[in-house]
Amino acid sequence: MPKYPFRVGRARTGLGLFATEPIKKRAFIVEYKGPRMSNEKADKLEARGSKYMYQINSKWTIDGSSRKNIARYANHSCRPNAESDTVRGRVIIRAIKNIKPGDEIVYDYGDDYFKYVITPSRCKCDKCRGKRAAAQREARLKAKRRATRAKNAARKARAARKKRR
Repeated sequence: MPKYPFRVGRARTGLGLFATEPIKKRAFIVEYKGPRMSNEKADKLEARGSKYMYQINSKWTIDGSSRKNIARYANHSCRPNAESDTVRGRVIIRAIKNIKPGDEIVYDYGDDYFKYVITPSRCKCDKCRGKRAAAQREARLKAKRRATRAKNAARKARAARKKRR
């Protein structure tokens, strides 16, 4: 039996966590591990390009950049199947839905991360991709209707000119 109920694999956004066996709702999945540091130090590291910083509270941040921290591979989604929670200073990821084998384990990184890092136009989760696809489809239909109206107006104008002659 594998050590974890998931594996790291290729996802739409890079690497991700994928369930290898069913994970029940409210079940513990993995702990977000790494050295704890002050938020000031974490801000300095982040300014130099460090990733995988998880702010626990107003004082402390976990630097999850070590590859031993498997939880860092859980990607963001606006429609998550897991959540992160801080329990006695430790960050855990647990399921909020039943997760089937093969499903990617995703959680919401929060409003600040979404707003300043990902931005809605670059979010690659299924929900946002669907919204963008629907918007693009609607824009194409609008352009097609506009072109049809212009074509019909031109046809009517030609017919009116013929009648006048």
